[in-house]
Amino acid sequence: MVIKVFIASQSGSTAIKKKQQDVLGFLEANKIEFKEMDIAANEDNRKWMRENVPGEKRPQNGIPLPPQIFNDELYCGDFEAFFNAKEDNGVYAFLGLAPPPGSKEAHQAAIIQNGEVPESDKGDLENIGENEAEKDEESVHQTVEPEEAAKEEEQPESEEKEEAEPVTEDEEEQPVTEEEDEEEPVTEEDEDEVDES
Repeated sequence: MVIKVFIASQSGSTAIKKKQQDVLGFLEANKIEFKEMDIAANEDNRKWMRENVPGEKRPQNGIPLPPQIFNDELYCGDFEAFFNAKEDNGVYAFLGLAPPPGSKEAHQAAIIQNGEVPESDKGDLENIGENEAEKDEESVHQTVEPEEAAKEEEQPESEEKEEAEPVTEDEEEQPVTEEEDEEEPVTEEDEDEVDES
């Protein structure tokens, strides 16, 4: 099985050039064998690519743009599909290839196929589980202590608030002014007026 990447060596679009470089660079870096199929230099490559991209995968204008990726005759996808597979650690599945042993994708494939973790990875997962349990225990201690401390701090404040509640004007004793406190002395003239009435 050979991966075929249909590219345009003489494209005027920098976006297409970047996408082609990303695909080819990834395949080279991961030592995945592939063939570049130039649609700009070879009319047969262009026709073959256009005829073999499935109808539902074609863009609205009907003309698929490079890069287009095939595994022999089997269509894999365009750049967007490749990019999504790369982000999900699923490029080998996208290309229809078996992932290399020890890769993340191989590990995920083993779990999906067998429903269990390979023996080689069990030790790592046990250690991870122990480390997670220790972290959880530490976080419980850390979260409980600050909460208790916060509760202790809140109690004195609430007592202080009760003691220092502002007194309203109605409850407050009004200061006595000199005018109200002092009564006018009663003179003899005033007494005579009271008697007459």
